[in-house]
Amino acid sequence: MAANKPCHYAWVIVLSGALTIFSCFGLARFAFGMLLPAMRDGLGLSIDDMGFLSTGNFAGYLVAVGLAPLALRYVSARKLVTASLLVIGLCLLVISQSSDYWLLGALYTVIGMGGGFANIPSMALVSRWFRRERRGQAAGMMIMGNGTAIILTGFLVPWLNVTFGGQGWRMGWLLLGGTCLVLGVVVGLLLRNDPADLGLEPLGRTQAVAYDPSETHGPYRASRILLHLGGLYLLFGLTYMVYGTFIVATMVDEYHYAEATAGSFWSWTGFFCLFSGVGFGILSDRLGRRGGLILAFAVQGAAYLLVASKLGTLALFGSVALYGLAVFAVPAIMAAAVGDYLGTARAAAAFSFITFCFAIGQTIGPGAAGVLAEAAGTFSVPYYIAAGINAIALLATCFLPRPPRDAG
Repeated sequence: MAANKPCHYAWVIVLSGALTIFSCFGLARFAFGMLLPAMRDGLGLSIDDMGFLSTGNFAGYLVAVGLAPLALRYVSARKLVTASLLVIGLCLLVISQSSDYWLLGALYTVIGMGGGFANIPSMALVSRWFRRERRGQAAGMMIMGNGTAIILTGFLVPWLNVTFGGQGWRMGWLLLGGTCLVLGVVVGLLLRNDPADLGLEPLGRTQAVAYDPSETHGPYRASRILLHLGGLYLLFGLTYMVYGTFIVATMVDEYHYAEATAGSFWSWTGFFCLFSGVGFGILSDRLGRRGGLILAFAVQGAAYLLVASKLGTLALFGSVALYGLAVFAVPAIMAAAVGDYLGTARAAAAFSFITFCFAIGQTIGPGAAGVLAEAAGTFSVPYYIAAGINAIALLATCFLPRPPRDAG
């Protein structure tokens, strides 16, 4: 079948999604943790100041996630993603030249909104371009853009700080902003809204018997499935960016590593992230979304416990490796799960809802963690709390039912 050839345009959609995630999350969000120590010193900010900057970014993301389904009624996914990446790039350029805390907060909030408006359409296209047995793999491959960006910034930011001294963090935001602008143009040229636009069918095998994915079996209805997935994603959101925001500062302040050494550790996080989404995505294609989520939450919880325990370099490296392997597993599985449970037609709205729940969690998480760390004098306290929340998410996942079979 022509639709299943390796050169199917669906893989170009995956590439476009990976470049989008690379820009709006990998550069605009995860680079923040690398730039944080030098930026904090240069501007004289406290830990909780930086935590609230991160929270502002997530608040903007939360607003955009809520508005994305409405925006998609009037603007195509292609146009919305492209415009969002260009706005992110421009804001990063302005941040590189700013010293006012409130302006930084406003710009980073707008960047968060751009991330939401770019991410929702990109990930929702997975259900439109791929049938069930390829959705986890496709979503995971898109999320590889995060790992690539983390590797890049892990080496680039320390080099910039050595080369440009106190202005290194400014040069970092300048280069990242320029990169986002270029990639925004590339994504705009590559992205397509629907296989039918090119006379294609979604990639994957069509099953012999069709079922309505919105009619789930057992006592569950579609709305309960949606709330269940949203609750799990909220718990994930509460924890994952606590680590992503503060791990470099933890290594510098509490493990007493040089910034270059901390950057090398962070680059290893990016290396393991390359296998996170796609590895767990493929596993969830084979084991089911429930099994994939249980494994992901278990691995991530272990990462939080290892860094909180301060058992030494080996345990820290183990934490970095486990976090990298699991951190993008949950988003990849969720992107595939909404199509499995609720059908292609409802995938964009469903993904927007559960991502809204996720955004609530990640809006609260870093700011609360910064306050807790400031009060306790150590980052171990928020890491232990994150591990406990992760354990709750794992147990709640056990009650997630199997999805119905569908035709796509």
